[in-house]
Amino acid sequence: MSIEIGTYGIWKRAADTTTDLARTVEDLGYGSLWVGGSPSGDLGVIADVLGATESIGVATGIVNMWRDDASTVAASYHRIEASHPDRFLLGVGIGHPESTSEYRSPYDTMVGYLDELGAAGVPNERIVLAALGPRALRLAGSRTVGSHPYFTTPRHTTLAREILGEGVLLAPEQTVVVDSDAQRARDLARSFAARYLSLVNYRNSLLREGWAEQDLRDGGSDPLLDEVVLVGDAAKVADGIRAHVEAGADNVNIQALGPDPDRAYQELAAELL
Repeated sequence: MSIEIGTYGIWKRAADTTTDLARTVEDLGYGSLWVGGSPSGDLGVIADVLGATESIGVATGIVNMWRDDASTVAASYHRIEASHPDRFLLGVGIGHPESTSEYRSPYDTMVGYLDELGAAGVPNERIVLAALGPRALRLAGSRTVGSHPYFTTPRHTTLAREILGEGVLLAPEQTVVVDSDAQRARDLARSFAARYLSLVNYRNSLLREGWAEQDLRDGGSDPLLDEVVLVGDAAKVADGIRAHVEAGADNVNIQALGPDPDRAYQELAAELL
């Protein structure tokens, strides 16, 4: 893969991604900015971010296959690649079944969408696939540059690396709360996790990791929260982020919760970069 994304990046919802944020992330030394929350297939926010920065790698995490057809996304990819060569990685995926009434044949949908992107000239090495389960991970390894899992733990990173093998990009998202107030941080983490623990694809993924059903109840058990949302001061959180790298991740993209995520990015940069 010719795009440089570094070992650590920042994950931010498209609605909250600004050019000022992108410049801050680049200035702090992070290697990548992952724009999530199903950014629009016109990739306008990606063009803005790339235009405001000089070298940081930018990726979508992810464009939702149900919301934007492959031909539109492919045209957007080619427009961006022409203006900002070798800096953009197209992350695509199917999201979760609760998000759309059209959700059906998820694996076949992913295969068909990748076929259409390829037919439209988007190279496999510029596509990353949101993948949690073994079948989707194998598809990511065979048809794209790699996988971008969301809401997982280092346990999943270990399992994913075993399936993908070496030389395939593995770039998990990791949610964090950098806060010295342990109870406040844990309450925020549990509130965040509760939404995802109600969604079947994330529940199934965590069960495959080895968690029990009781770990998924009431916003998550304390042991689960300790891994799926890292909480504590910057040094403690940084150790948890490094655990993904030790488990086989190539890039960990960090999503900071709380009232001042910019401060969290700064404190983590001092620990990680």
